[in-house]
Amino acid sequence: MKTKQDFPSINERPPEGLKGDGTKVRVLVVDDSIFVAKQLGQILTSEGYEIVATAGDGAEGVEKYKELSPNVDIVTMDITMPKLDGISALEQIMAFDKNARVIMVSALGKEDLVKKSLLLGAKNYIVKPLDRKKVLERISSAVK
Repeated sequence: MKTKQDFPSINERPPEGLKGDGTKVRVLVVDDSIFVAKQLGQILTSEGYEIVATAGDGAEGVEKYKELSPNVDIVTMDITMPKLDGISALEQIMAFDKNARVIMVSALGKEDLVKKSLLLGAKNYIVKPLDRKKVLERISSAVK
């Protein structure tokens, strides 16, 4: 079986998911869609990010953030979820930690909710269906 050494890369670059000190950027994924959560997880772990936890609704997301804080560098937050929607969860996380980095994940056509979340402190947003390049771009810019 061939290994990575058998295929030297022409333009070797460090994975985006590493901080300056070489540790992994820790991500909390909050989404009621198991498919989207899994897809985000695969995109991010392929670039060296570490998924520290996932939550299926806003209430669980807030709970996990408080539990894991300060060991969460960034949160991906779906806007439309049962129990507690992403905007309310964002408000609670921002009230708990004003420096929290939250990226909203939204379906097309939810521009008003995206704007509201950005005003409440979200760092950026990602539109579904997920585009690998955009996901990595928006998350890495929010981590810097």
